[in-house]
Amino acid sequence: MRIAIMGAGGIGGYYGAKLAASGNEVAFIARGAHLDAIRARGFSLVGPAGDIHLPEAVATDDPSSLAPVDVVLFCVKLFDTEAAAQAIEPLLARGGVCISLQNGVDGQHRIGAVVGADRVLGGLAFVSAVIEAPGTVRYNSANPALEFGEADGSQSDRTVRFRDACIAAGFGATVVKDIRAAQWNKFIGLSTNAALTALARRPAGVVYHDPDLLEIARQGFAEAAAVARAVGIELPADIVEQLVKKHQGFPADMYASMYHDLSRGKRLELESLSGLVVRKGRELGVPTPVHAMAYACLKPFLEGVVR
Repeated sequence: MRIAIMGAGGIGGYYGAKLAASGNEVAFIARGAHLDAIRARGFSLVGPAGDIHLPEAVATDDPSSLAPVDVVLFCVKLFDTEAAAQAIEPLLARGGVCISLQNGVDGQHRIGAVVGADRVLGGLAFVSAVIEAPGTVRYNSANPALEFGEADGSQSDRTVRFRDACIAAGFGATVVKDIRAAQWNKFIGLSTNAALTALARRPAGVVYHDPDLLEIARQGFAEAAAVARAVGIELPADIVEQLVKKHQGFPADMYASMYHDLSRGKRLELESLSGLVVRKGRELGVPTPVHAMAYACLKPFLEGVVR
């Protein structure tokens, strides 16, 4: 398959490298020092399940220079969504599909408003990965996977074909019947984990094993779950305890990506994480005090820090 990775950071870099190593024609869309390093030395993926080096990786900062593709994996930060969607529109000219692997629950709708809703699938990335150095991505997940699906719940030819390519590349892939519910299920944990690892400046091994922080996490999960139910998402009755158990099983040194952005003085995806929980809560009459506190405390860093 011809695949473009829009945003070759930790998430895009992991899946792109695996797909390229299994024989797909992959192009990485990157910028800055990361792009320069890939062009000069190739792309490297390192982690516990084995390393990959792509000495002749295709990389560009100009999507229009690439021929149309079968799939665009859309991995840019949420605040860059509309501009990036405009940039990748030519890549979908021959019937290609864009799969949003962004955080949050609204990415594919925002992309669809630019390129057409029929060209976009919602997706979920289950991998912890970060740019370790320009040209190198490190992952620390034992069993990375993707979930994605059509808005109408069908198993279309395009979803099945890409699922099979992912499985052949060595990571899990599932075509999900209700992608909206799946996204909200992940978002409940993600929004809280991002807030707490960023606020505490400590990883999962601390946040979910310190009794005081764990209680705040429970409240954050409960708030986001209440918002999800208010927008019509069906959730298990014990969703909060399920999430506690899941997060206590995370690698002890794992941080949410928002922590890494905060620590590096970069812009934050806060508006689409705790910010979205707070706005939806106000709109629907659902109290969200933990997320409101997190949003208020992190808002001064929203645009990053000028060093």
